[in-house]
Amino acid sequence: MSTQNSVTPSAEGLAASARAAKGRGLPPVHKWNPPFCGDLDMRIARDGTWFYLGTPIGRFELVKLFSSILRKDGDDYFLVTPVEKVGITVDDAPFVATDFEAEGAGESQVLTFHTHVGDMAVAGPDHPIRVERDAETGEPSPYVLIRANLEALIDRKSFYRLVEVGAHHEVEGQSWFGVWSSGAFFPIIPSAELP
Repeated sequence: MSTQNSVTPSAEGLAASARAAKGRGLPPVHKWNPPFCGDLDMRIARDGTWFYLGTPIGRFELVKLFSSILRKDGDDYFLVTPVEKVGITVDDAPFVATDFEAEGAGESQVLTFHTHVGDMAVAGPDHPIRVERDAETGEPSPYVLIRANLEALIDRKSFYRLVEVGAHHEVEGQSWFGVWSSGAFFPIIPSAELP
């Protein structure tokens, strides 16, 4: 017979544990290996809205706190504290890149992205940009890696701005339209497919 107490995960309990573990910067969730405590009825919609029990979480500070303890293992997303690990649902990417700054031009250009929860990432080899295209419509979905397997969907207005700072470059013998950042080129669409 086990002497452990059975714990039902709750958003309130997770928030309390996250606050207790929080120091400066992001908590080291990659170092924590607590027991899996089940799934929580929490979901991140494609537009970056966090829901708990079907209701949007309206407090930015709480969303920011939860986003700081988010981890992706394989294809699954978890909120992780030193004492518990709970599964949550993510519709697309857990973050949304709502803006970016471009410094320099051409191969020396540097793109710095900002997310809806206050994260920042400089696109480059450690934070690549990738674009998926819908097989039926051809509609692009651009992403940038923010931290440790966690990507941000680049919002539409930012994607249009990216196109404005884009360039053509040869990749593996084919001309692509894409963007430079931190010395790396990120293809968006084959040049031949541009109107």
